[in-house]
Amino acid sequence: MQSHQVISSLAALAQEHRLAAFRLLVEAGAEGIPAGMLADKLGVPPSSMSFHLAQLSHAGLVTQRRESRSIIYSADYAAMNALMGYLTENCCGGDDCAAVCAPADRKEPA
Repeated sequence: MQSHQVISSLAALAQEHRLAAFRLLVEAGAEGIPAGMLADKLGVPPSSMSFHLAQLSHAGLVTQRRESRSIIYSADYAAMNALMGYLTENCCGGDDCAAVCAPADRKEPA
């Protein structure tokens, strides 16, 4: 992954509603979520949600498909994994760092 792609991806995720939308899309899996449902779940006006989804799409983090009258968005897992790989490429100097880098079992603060 090129550094300009990483910067674009991180910039797209560096906004509260876009990060929340992306997390919902990651949870939804390949099935994805209609744009209107994302807007409802996040309490964001549909026009604002369209703007945020366009930013995520431009950064290559989400894909979209049309089903009848709905646009369904899905996380692009290859792009997400490439970003995570870039960020952790030299983790712990190349040593086995599974214990250090293991995800914490924690809940988001309410």
